[in-house]
Amino acid sequence: MTEYNKPLPEITLLNEPFWEGTKQHKLLLQKCDDCGAFRFTPKEVCPDCTSVSATWTEVSGNGTIYSYSTVHRGPSAGFQEDAPYSVVMVQLAEGPRIISHVADCSPDDVAIGMAVSVVFEDINPDITLYKFRPS
Repeated sequence: MTEYNKPLPEITLLNEPFWEGTKQHKLLLQKCDDCGAFRFTPKEVCPDCTSVSATWTEVSGNGTIYSYSTVHRGPSAGFQEDAPYSVVMVQLAEGPRIISHVADCSPDDVAIGMAVSVVFEDINPDITLYKFRPS
């Protein structure tokens, strides 16, 4: 692992299962126990049916780029080192949309509808981040 000089996620009681999953290189999302809808970001109440019952469930990590933006000037020194890079909104096969970066792909090659798969980057013993790469 190299030195990481970008902000790291804040782990809370609500999102802790998600980040524990990434440490195991699994993408876990809440799945409503009543209506079956997947959701991201973690929520205490299902936005579809208002149920408070959900189970953390592994999803495929496969999806397509729904939208993207190319960053040419990073907001801080750590991000500037990566510029230009693309921030993407991925429509997962299971339904929800999730935001991240595209790895192993030039920003010039990123396109709406591009098939992508989740990959994981171990930052330190406590944090593993998720990204997507073309599949």
